[in-house]
Amino acid sequence: MKTRTGTLLLVIWLVIGFVAAAQRHYFDSGPITCASFGNIALTIVSGPLNYMGVNPHLGNCELPQPSP
Repeated sequence: MKTRTGTLLLVIWLVIGFVAAAQRHYFDSGPITCASFGNIALTIVSGPLNYMGVNPHLGNCELPQPSP
């Protein structure tokens, strides 16, 4: 019973985060960069905290360049 309740709460938490990301039009943009992917992921994981003033943003995301 506890795992079912925990799973349900987790799913609701993530759905609320997904709705918050959609309201911020994160899915309407063109190609996804590292920073925009990070912003989407942070917004979804933040869930209902988005509606309590938390506005997660990932700074400049720098990936290592492959060696020649």
